[in-house]
Amino acid sequence: MKKFTIITMILVLVFVSILMFYEPNGFLQEAVNKYNTYFAPRVLYWGTQGQDVKNVQWQLVKWKYLIGTVDGVYGAETYRAVRRFQAKNGLRVDGVVGPQTAAALGITLTGAAPASAQGINRRGDEYLLARTIHGEARGEPYIGKVAVAAVVLNRTRSPQFPNTVAGVVYQPLAFTAVADGQINLTPDKDSIKAARDALNGWDPTYGCLYYWNPATATSRWIWSRKVTLKIGKHWFGL
Repeated sequence: MKKFTIITMILVLVFVSILMFYEPNGFLQEAVNKYNTYFAPRVLYWGTQGQDVKNVQWQLVKWKYLIGTVDGVYGAETYRAVRRFQAKNGLRVDGVVGPQTAAALGITLTGAAPASAQGINRRGDEYLLARTIHGEARGEPYIGKVAVAAVVLNRTRSPQFPNTVAGVVYQPLAFTAVADGQINLTPDKDSIKAARDALNGWDPTYGCLYYWNPATATSRWIWSRKVTLKIGKHWFGL
């Protein structure tokens, strides 16, 4: 089975390489999207729903990490149970079920993209970033939306934070939109476009790891950060 999968992946990559020279960009992008949908590793995080989440919950209940309903919804209790399991088993504690955590749980993820992210490539990072932008920066100028996504991506590259988009976004107390549930709202076109621009390398913050609204910030600690620029209502710093 593994040999068949490897051969199939090689054939797909060869096909995509040929398309780079002979086909329009739109057709190539569609082929890349389909490749990511079927071959990119499945990642489960807060907000994901479906059978894979149920399988994770069954294992966590069986091993007494989770006390609650097996409902197929990756919510707060499942998130905390996953973190307890990861800590106990020497895994990266980020509350995200990727290939390593799934293997430790003894389950196989289906590889199908989450329903909310169908047609979105880059393993759902683009859509999750868009949801974060929509929840955190609605009403901000476009460059401010890109800046919020850039901060998330900058954190994935910093040893101070988890190294995945999902890990950063769902880190406890990191983002207001996660705490108040706005992360689950459907992002608009500008938010999706801003997420795409950030993933393509645009960083209006020049490496910032934090942002906050000085009019609403309640954390005393955040004021110890060095402010490097201001975009819209947000201040950005290190």
